[in-house]
Amino acid sequence: MDEFRNESYENAKIYKERTKAWHDKHIVHKEFVLGQQVLLFNSRLCLFPGKLKSQWSGPFTVVKVFPYGAVEVTHDEKGTFTINGQRLKHYRNGESIEKRDDIPLTSS
Repeated sequence: MDEFRNESYENAKIYKERTKAWHDKHIVHKEFVLGQQVLLFNSRLCLFPGKLKSQWSGPFTVVKVFPYGAVEVTHDEKGTFTINGQRLKHYRNGESIEKRDDIPLTSS
């Protein structure tokens, strides 16, 4: 009986290690620089009511980047405050991510 228990503990440990390695490999680290424009994720804590509102507000401007992911941002109307960097994403002002070429389809 102890053999089965030890084997199951070992299998659970191996599973957890593989799952953690997969998760850590897929994490995207974001780096922010001073003066950069960012968007803030609206948490659903009744701060931003409305079902059909956008999940992102902004743009905000980065004022200071602290170690371990904290970022100080400023906005003309909302003021300056410190926020966790995981709630921010880069703001692309009208920048197209992909350039598309139109290919006309003609019938033969």
